[in-house]
Amino acid sequence: MQEICECLGVKRHKVIRWIEQRGMPAAKVGKLWCLKVANDDEWVKSGGASNMQEVQE
Repeated sequence: MQEICECLGVKRHKVIRWIEQRGMPAAKVGKLWCLKVANDDEWVKSGGASNMQEVQE
């Protein structure tokens, strides 16, 4: 999670919101979220994270 946050330049709560509300590729194992940088990078490039309202938060 920390690596994804640093790579995308966002905080943890933003990534959790993307996972829950926008379908960001991730899997929950116990209490931990497992993410792959390559999958999430492609998700961002395809527009999964784009929303002008969220950008302004």
